[in-house]
Amino acid sequence: MRTGVLLLHGSSGTPDFERARILEAEGYDVLAPRWTVGSEVPLESFPLDELAERTDRLVVMGSSWGAEAALLLGALDERVDAVVAFAPSAYVWGRFVEDGRQRSAWTWHGEPLPFVPFDPDWQADDDPPSYTGWYRQSLEVYDDAYAELARIPVERIRQVLLVAGGDDKVWPAVEFAERIVTSRGALETQLVTLPEAGHRVVLPGEQPKTAGQRMARGGSPEADRELGALAWDDVRRVLTG
Repeated sequence: MRTGVLLLHGSSGTPDFERARILEAEGYDVLAPRWTVGSEVPLESFPLDELAERTDRLVVMGSSWGAEAALLLGALDERVDAVVAFAPSAYVWGRFVEDGRQRSAWTWHGEPLPFVPFDPDWQADDDPPSYTGWYRQSLEVYDDAYAELARIPVERIRQVLLVAGGDDKVWPAVEFAERIVTSRGALETQLVTLPEAGHRVVLPGEQPKTAGQRMARGGSPEADRELGALAWDDVRRVLTG
C-alpha cells in the first residue's frame, strides 16, 4: 500500500520542503504545495486529486493554519484516511481583508465556511506579540453566536493525530486539541503534547524554522525538538496505516 501525504504549511507561506524530504526518505509520496495565505481559500485547490491518482491511502498533514486546513479536508473529503495536525485549531477562523472587514479563511465548493471573527477590541500587551489571548477573547465574545457553527466537524475524520506545545504563544493549541479529542469521543484520536514546547514542532532531522511574521511562538529549540521526537513514532504509525 502506497501512502500519499499532502503537507500544508502555515502562515509563513513557505512550503515545508525539509519535512517533505524526510517523509519521502521514509517511503511516502509527498506533495508540499505553496498556497496563498489569505481569505476564502478554496479547500478544493489543494492537490488531493493528484495524490489520489497515484496512491492507495491519503494523509493530510499540516501545521498551524495548515493544520486547520488539514482537519477541514479530513472532515469534508471522504477520500482522506487520516490527518496529522501540528499546533491545531478546533475552529475555522476569519481573515481581515482590505476594508477592515473579516471573511472566512476557507471555502468549500464555492461557499465560505462559518468562522469565528476576531474581536477588534483586543490589544497585544507584549512585544513580540503573543496572540493566544486574542483567540481566547474572540471565542468568549462570539461563543454563542459563532463558535459551534465554526467548529471543525472532526468527528467525520477517520483517524487523527494531534501534536501541540503547552507553551504555544500563537494560539492555544493544547486547548484546541483537547476540544478536538472531546468532540471525537471514542474515535481513533491521539494527542501528543509537551508543556514546555511552543508553536513550531521540530521533527527528528529537521532544523528549527525561522520564516514568518514577527511574533512570539513560545517554547525553546530543545523543547520543540523533544516534542517532535515524542511524536515521531506516532507520525510514522499513522502514515503506515
